[in-house]
Amino acid sequence: MATDGPDETRWLAINAGSSSLKLAIFDAAGHRTHAVTAEDLGDVGGDLGEAHSHALDELLTALPPAEAGPFRGIAHRVVHGGDRFDTATQIDQAVIDALHEIEPLAPLHNPLAAACIEAARRHFPDTPHFALFDTAFHRDLPPESRDYALPAWCRDRLGIRRYGFHGLSAANALRRIAEATGHPPARLNLIVLHLGNGASVTAIRGGHSVATSMGMTPLEGLVMGTRAGDIDPAIPGVLERRGGLSSDEVDHLLNHESGLLGLCGTRDMREIHDAIDRGSEQASTALAMYIHRIRHYLGGYLVNLGRLDALVFTGGIGEHDVVVRESVCEGLGVMGLALDPAANRQDDTGVRALHQPHSPSSIWVVPADEEWEMIRQIQEIS
Repeated sequence: MATDGPDETRWLAINAGSSSLKLAIFDAAGHRTHAVTAEDLGDVGGDLGEAHSHALDELLTALPPAEAGPFRGIAHRVVHGGDRFDTATQIDQAVIDALHEIEPLAPLHNPLAAACIEAARRHFPDTPHFALFDTAFHRDLPPESRDYALPAWCRDRLGIRRYGFHGLSAANALRRIAEATGHPPARLNLIVLHLGNGASVTAIRGGHSVATSMGMTPLEGLVMGTRAGDIDPAIPGVLERRGGLSSDEVDHLLNHESGLLGLCGTRDMREIHDAIDRGSEQASTALAMYIHRIRHYLGGYLVNLGRLDALVFTGGIGEHDVVVRESVCEGLGVMGLALDPAANRQDDTGVRALHQPHSPSSIWVVPADEEWEMIRQIQEIS
């Protein structure tokens, strides 16, 4: 790697979310030197990617001169890699074409990433661009976790299987816990709770994902901000036949009008806590359902892992919500997870331990940092 000038040692990470766009610039030592976010991005004329592409143009144009490039490499987060991509991949036109081909697996997410990739390549045509896939961390899922109980042709012809998501966040959590405990990732058994607007649980055995709550798409699993999570598979058919909804309307309902928003009118956990304090039964039920689903998965993964080294909270809610962490861990001392209430309530930042000294398994908070994980991975192959 060239190191003879500042322009040759900086790296840019572009993280396209469903309604947000994050840019982060890192120096060669991995220090974040600049970061900016555009939020509440919507569709432009029905085009899922146009708003993100326009936002990226504006953010790049507004970068301070000292941070505006050129860059050693540019990393792009892509939610779904399908069966084609299971590692960091340098982008060329063939990769972009392949991303468009697998858009049906993540129609709400991959078009945004593709639009940002194409926009960034226009700004920096001579810079290496890399795609980092949220599904890649789960590439080694065992068949019993990966496959659904459907005929084999559903998997072989249509790609219907569990892919898992939040892989960059899980990889970052694994790395940070390895650093904090002094144990190599290959020796660690973790359960990672990524709790944000999107939420998932991942079980890691010996440094590898062995089970995760999200499935073929990010809709499966936990109650989320606007996503329903696990439901009876017959419900979409009932919504179509008896509710009169089209398949697209059902998809929109389950992804954008359900979850916490559907239960109590807001997806913001801070607003839910405020509503509970005011006596809202809807908000209390929404939080109880949210915690119940997390503990449901946590219990199953504890049994399957056998030995647990650490339970990790990450994501915006996981990092900041004292009540959620306390509720998730309530009564789990008999299962080896003894939360220290005082440590849990401390307003600290960074990687921090929340367990009591005698707890057989440790409990940690790890701030989500997908952007740094993206840069770390492309530095390894550049």
